[in-house]
Amino acid sequence: MTTATSPGERDAAADDGDDAVAVAALLGRRPRGRFEVVVRGPTGLPAVIRNAPFLDDGTPMPTGYWLVDVELRVRVDRLEAAGGVRRASEAVDPAALAAAHRRHAAERDAAIPLGWAGPRPRGGVGGTRTGVKCLHAHLAWWLAGGDDPVGHWVSAQLAGRDPLGRWISAQRSMSAATLGG
Repeated sequence: MTTATSPGERDAAADDGDDAVAVAALLGRRPRGRFEVVVRGPTGLPAVIRNAPFLDDGTPMPTGYWLVDVELRVRVDRLEAAGGVRRASEAVDPAALAAAHRRHAAERDAAIPLGWAGPRPRGGVGGTRTGVKCLHAHLAWWLAGGDDPVGHWVSAQLAGRDPLGRWISAQRSMSAATLGG
């Protein structure tokens, strides 16, 4: 994971020393916790990061996956503004969504150090326990290979004939193959 103590710094596990700088530029601020780039966009820049379960100051970080690609964020912003959260809630089986929240929480919780006595992150995708809160978080986890019915729904809404829509479809196929899914 890349640490965010200062832009451009990285730890020994980071693949690319430029990732912290790139993510800070994409977010418009310095990340407040450790992360790793798990999906790169068509240009090679970070598209999705996986966050550590705690910020650098120990505050719980419930959002495991963060969509950092600017164009994808804008498209999901537009989808949300057009009623996408409500539409996704209506389209996705509630039991499948609840199971996705549990899987996401279990994945995040597995990264918490044994014996951690402080506050812990709660909730599932996007930090919510039920329903749909943030389409960005669902798409981010889905692009990274997570079994998320809302992420799948979002990708179907964004898929198209333009280069980014084709990339979304191709990226998920690559993630699934890499993760054995």
